[in-house]
Amino acid sequence: QVQLVESGGGLVQAGGSLNLSCAVSGPTPRIYAMGWFRQAPGKEREFAAGVSWRGDSTVYADSVKGRFSISRDTAGNTLYLIMNNLKPEDTAVYYCAADPSLVVARRSSREYTYWGQGTQVTVSS
Repeated sequence: QVQLVESGGGLVQAGGSLNLSCAVSGPTPRIYAMGWFRQAPGKEREFAAGVSWRGDSTVYADSVKGRFSISRDTAGNTLYLIMNNLKPEDTAVYYCAADPSLVVARRSSREYTYWGQGTQVTVSS
């Protein structure tokens, strides 16, 4: 059973930065493409960023492009999201996700089987 555990969330002022991590455990985690999603109160969960299983291909939502950077370590055990120039509209619970059938990341949450419990990111104005 694959387990995902996020960390690194918190409260930051607008314009600040936060670094999120997602620890992956379980069978053959390196084969999974992975993604970061976020869900603000009263809104649907939305895609933020994704990375291929090799780590050589990334994709971003337009709302975070140029500010967020996704990566994974070579062992495939940890997924990262570096968030710069944060805005109040980035406030949400951030989730990492993985699926053994994906080689490249997908933007739809329905494509992912495994999810972390989420970490809260709050950006004050």
